[in-house]
Amino acid sequence: MQSSFRGRFAALGILMGAALGAVSCASSSEAAKATGGPPPASVSVVEVKSEDVPLYSDYAAQTFARDLVEVRGRVDGYIEKRFFQVGADVKAGQPLYVLDLRPYQAEVAKAKGELAQAEASLDFARRQVALAQAEADLAQADANLLKAKQDVDRLRPLVKADAASQQDLDNSLASQQANQANVNAKRANVEQTRLSTKASIETGTALVESRKASLRTAELNLEYGTITAPISGRIGDSLLQVGGLVSRNSTQPLTTIVPLDPIWVRFKVSESAHLIFERRSDKVQVRARPLELVLADGSVHSNAGHIENLLNQIDPKTGTLEIQATFPNPQHILLPGQFGRVRIRIDDKINVIAISQRAITDLQGLQSVFTVGPDNKVQARTVVTGDRVGDRVIVEQGLKPGDRVIVEGVQKARPGAVVNPKPWVPDPKPAGK
Repeated sequence: MQSSFRGRFAALGILMGAALGAVSCASSSEAAKATGGPPPASVSVVEVKSEDVPLYSDYAAQTFARDLVEVRGRVDGYIEKRFFQVGADVKAGQPLYVLDLRPYQAEVAKAKGELAQAEASLDFARRQVALAQAEADLAQADANLLKAKQDVDRLRPLVKADAASQQDLDNSLASQQANQANVNAKRANVEQTRLSTKASIETGTALVESRKASLRTAELNLEYGTITAPISGRIGDSLLQVGGLVSRNSTQPLTTIVPLDPIWVRFKVSESAHLIFERRSDKVQVRARPLELVLADGSVHSNAGHIENLLNQIDPKTGTLEIQATFPNPQHILLPGQFGRVRIRIDDKINVIAISQRAITDLQGLQSVFTVGPDNKVQARTVVTGDRVGDRVIVEQGLKPGDRVIVEGVQKARPGAVVNPKPWVPDPKPAGK
């Protein structure tokens, strides 16, 4: 019973509303007739003009780490200290880990002792003490031989004059022969000692160089006990903590470092776009043009980039060619793996007309715009459009400089109707290039 009453009450309300609406429309119609008709509709117009318009192409892009470096240990040892925070920026040469250095310090001390011993032996060999002794013995033998020869020369005339016995002369001759043999032996000993000394010097020199190399190896191992950053960049997580054993043959790195300035970006173009570009006469100039990087939030990276590499083959799966570019990233805002769009200025349209996309009406494949004549009457124009430039479209046919095109209020415009045109003010945040 209550639901039936509510239904009747709702129907009565609808009928009353319709009656009031009819009365209101009748009164509005009478007011319009009294004032001579409705006022002209207000529309926003823009006066078109010829301009030079750059054309841009956008390509999906992703940042990547081209020169990522894995930090590894060059010597074995247990980690005693770690000097970095995960995710921090590090400089080349900055200490990252310190291993237990005591074994390598002992190796350095041992190598230094062996080098000092080798240098002492070499110094002794270079002094040629044995050779000097051998040469002194040879000089003594030469002196004895000379005395023996003098005795023989003195006794020969005496024996002829029967002033000395033949026995004394024979003894002198035997002594001369003995001294001659001794001189020959001493001379051979000098040569042998000279060769031995030379060999000792050469051996000692080689040993010293070997000991120096061993010392350098020990010093390098001691230096490698402090693991430093090979490049500047942002460091990743430490895969081995303090107390862990570092092995030079480990397949797992200790951490990684990614250089962020500049940041590398890769994007792909279609095979057809690549062929069109390669046939251009100004392809070198186009490749040298600065690039824009539009980030995921719609903002544009503050620094322009440049193309660095084009890969050497088309991907057969996607039919695209990968292009690599670099962008300065001094504040390290960009990280590897981020997505965005690379925007390239591919061409320039000279002396063309471009209007807002919202001014164009598309009906069954025919595009048209409404213009306002000098008498503020609306005219319909069929247009032929070309490339899009952001939120604008280049009009190739149908408009000329000076035409006033309706941008806002198109739905109020009718061909032949009089309108109230006002200058169109673009949005404070345009849609971009």
